[in-house]
Amino acid sequence: MISLSDVNHVVTKTVPLYVTMILAYVSVKWWKIFTQEQCSGINKFVAKFSVPLLSFQVISSNNFYKMSLKLMYADFIQKLLAIILLIAITKISGRGGLKWIITGFSLSSLPNTLILGIPLIKAMYKEEAVVLLAQVVFLQSMIWYNLLLFLYEFDAAKNMVSATPSQGTGELETAREMQLKGEEDEDPVLTKRKKKIFPILVTVGKKLIRNPNTFASLIGFIWSSIKFRWGIHMPEVVSQSIELLSNGGLGMAMFSLGLFMASQSSMITCGPRNTMVAIGLKVLVGPALMVVASFLIGLRNTLFKVAIVQAALPQGIVPFVFAKEYNVHPSILSTAILLGMLIALPVELAFYFLLAL
Repeated sequence: MISLSDVNHVVTKTVPLYVTMILAYVSVKWWKIFTQEQCSGINKFVAKFSVPLLSFQVISSNNFYKMSLKLMYADFIQKLLAIILLIAITKISGRGGLKWIITGFSLSSLPNTLILGIPLIKAMYKEEAVVLLAQVVFLQSMIWYNLLLFLYEFDAAKNMVSATPSQGTGELETAREMQLKGEEDEDPVLTKRKKKIFPILVTVGKKLIRNPNTFASLIGFIWSSIKFRWGIHMPEVVSQSIELLSNGGLGMAMFSLGLFMASQSSMITCGPRNTMVAIGLKVLVGPALMVVASFLIGLRNTLFKVAIVQAALPQGIVPFVFAKEYNVHPSILSTAILLGMLIALPVELAFYFLLAL
C-alpha cells in the first residue's frame, strides 16, 4: 500500500521539474535574458549533447543479459500496435501523414519513465518493480528514441526531395545514379517507387550516422555487454565525468521546454481538441495497447502491473526535445508534458487501485 511518505517522495521528485521549467519560462517571458536564437541553441545542445550522454548512461548501466524477455516482447508489441493504429487512423481520415504518426507514437508509447516512473513504481511495487522499469528505460533509450530519430529524419529528407525534385544535392544525385543501375527490366511502377524512396533512405542513413545519439546508443550497448559479461568497470574519473554531464540532461530538457512555452502566446497553444487527443493517447490508448500486448505475451502479477502503470505515465521529455529540434508539433508535446505531469499522480493511483482489484 502506498504511504504518505511515498507520495511525498514522488512530489519531491516532481517539483524540481516545474521549478526548472518555470525559471526558463520567466527568464524569457519577463526577464528577457535569452533571444529566440539562443533558445534554439540551448535546445540543440540538449538534443546533440545532453540526451546522447543520458542515453549512454541509461544503456550502459543496464544488464541486458538478465532482462525479462516477456516484458521486452510486450513492449515491442505495444509499439507495433501503436504504429499500426496510427497509420490506420491517418489513412481513414485522409490527413495527418507521417508528422502526425510521429507525434502520436511519442504520445502513446514514450512515457516519462526515468524521473516520475522510478519513484512511483517503487512506491507501488517496491524494488522488484524498479528493476523491471529500468529495463523499459533501456529499451526506450536503445531502440525507440532511435526509431523516433529515424522517422524525423525520414520526414525531413522526404520534404527536401519533394521541394527540390529537379536540383537535388550531390548525395541525392549519387543515390539516384546507384539506383538506376540494373533497373531497366523492372516493373515501371516499382522502379518509380524505388527512385523516390532510395535517395531518401541514403540521406537518412548519412544523417543518422552523424547523429550523436546513434553513437551514444551503440557505444553504450557495447560497453554494457562488456561490463556485465566480464565485470570490467570504467576508470572512476571517466565514470564520474559521464555521470556529471548526463545527470543534467533531463533538467536541461525541462529548461528547453520552459523556453519554448515562453516563446508562445500561451503555455497551452495547441488548442482544446489537440489537447484532449494528446491526453487521451497518453492516458487511455497507451495503457490499452499495453493491456492487449500483455495478454498476448502472457504477462502476470507484478510484471503485468508494472507494464500497465508505466504505459500510463505522463509524456516523456526527450521526445519534446526531438520535436522542437525538427519542428514537428512541439506545441502538442509540450502541452502533453505540462498537463500530464499535473495529473500524473491521480492517474497513476487510479491505475494502481484498479489493478489491485
